[in-house]
Amino acid sequence: MLYFLLYDQLYRYVSPFRVFRYTTFRTAFASLTALFLCVALGPWLINRLRQFQIGQYIREEGPQSHQKKAGTPTMGGVLIIISIVIPTLLWADLRYPYVWIAIAALFGYGWIGFLDDYAKITNQRNLGLSGKRKLAYQFALAFAIGAVLLFMRRSGDYSTAVNIPFAKQFQPSLLIGSLMRSPWTYALGVAPFCVLLALIVVFMSNAVNLTDGLDGLAIGLTVIAAGALTILTYVGSHAELAEYLQLARNPRTSELTVFCGAMTGASLGFLWYNAHPAEIFMGDVGSLGLGGAMAVVAVLIKQEVLLLFIGGIFIVEAISVVLQVGSFKLRGKRIFKMAPLHHHFEQIGWDESKVIARFWIAGLVLALFALTTLKLR
Repeated sequence: MLYFLLYDQLYRYVSPFRVFRYTTFRTAFASLTALFLCVALGPWLINRLRQFQIGQYIREEGPQSHQKKAGTPTMGGVLIIISIVIPTLLWADLRYPYVWIAIAALFGYGWIGFLDDYAKITNQRNLGLSGKRKLAYQFALAFAIGAVLLFMRRSGDYSTAVNIPFAKQFQPSLLIGSLMRSPWTYALGVAPFCVLLALIVVFMSNAVNLTDGLDGLAIGLTVIAAGALTILTYVGSHAELAEYLQLARNPRTSELTVFCGAMTGASLGFLWYNAHPAEIFMGDVGSLGLGGAMAVVAVLIKQEVLLLFIGGIFIVEAISVVLQVGSFKLRGKRIFKMAPLHHHFEQIGWDESKVIARFWIAGLVLALFALTTLKLR
C-alpha cells in the first residue's frame, strides 16, 4: 500500500520516496512495524483474553511442573498473524501473487488452529479437533495451494523444479511426462508435486505445533527460521546474487522478503510476552499458521530441501513423537521418557530455561549451516 502510494504515485515529485523501491528498506521497516505492533497490542490482547477466560488447558500426561501454567491466556497467535499481515500490506508491492499466497497460507492454517483452540476452550480440556479432521483440513488447504501454483506454472510464473544443495546444476522437476495428453495423464503428472507439497506444508505446520510446549521455545526458533528465510528470499530474487550463487532466480518472489521480514519482527514481538515465564501462549492458531506459512514460503522460493535444516529442530521434535508413538504401538516400549523431545530433556533433569536456550542454539547452528550451502557447490 505504501509502496503504491509513495513510490508509484509520488516519487516523481518527492525524490526521497525513491527509497521505497528497495526491497531491503521495505523489509527492514516491515520487520520493525511488526515488532512494535506486536509489543504495543500485546497487553491489550492479554487482558481481553483474561476477561473472556480464554486460558490454556494442560494435558494431564504432561510434566507435572507445567500444571501451574494452566489458565495462562492462549490464542496469542491472533496477535502474531495481525502483526505479520498489516506490515506486509503496508510495505510490500501487492501486485505480486506470491505475497497473497503466503498470506493465504498464514490465514488458512491459522484458521484451522483457531478452530482447534476454540474446541479446546469449549470442551474445557486439552482436546480440540479430532486428528483426522484437522489433517483433512490441512491437506485440503495444501492441495488448494498446489492447484494455484500449477495454474501459475502454465503462465510461466512458477517452476516445479527443486534446488538441490551441493548440486546446483541438478534441478529436477516434480512433474512427470506430458501434462496435456488427457485428464488421467495430467493427474498422474502433477501427483508427485501436489503430494510432496502437501506433505511438506502439513508436516511443518504440525511440527511447529508440537514444538510449542515450552515458554518461548517455538517462537524463538521461528525467529531464527523466519530470519533465514528472509535472507533466502532476498538472495533468490536478486539478479547478481542469484547468478553468483548459481540459484534459480525468480524476481517475482522479491516481495516475499517483506513478508518474511514481517514474520521475523512479529515473532520477536511475541517473544517479548512469551519468554519464560510466559504471559501468553500462541496456541494452535499461531503454531499451525506460522508452520504452514514458513513451509509455503520455502516451496515458493524453491528451497524445500533447505527447509530441512532451517526448521531442523521443529522436524526433530515431530519425528520424536512419530518414533515414540510407533515404538509404543509396535513394541509396547517407549524410546524417550516423554515426547516431544523437549519434554524428554525435562524428565532427565534439565531446567526449562536450559532446554529452551540449548534448542535455540541448535536451531541457529542448523540455520547458519543452511545458509552456508548457498556458497558451497
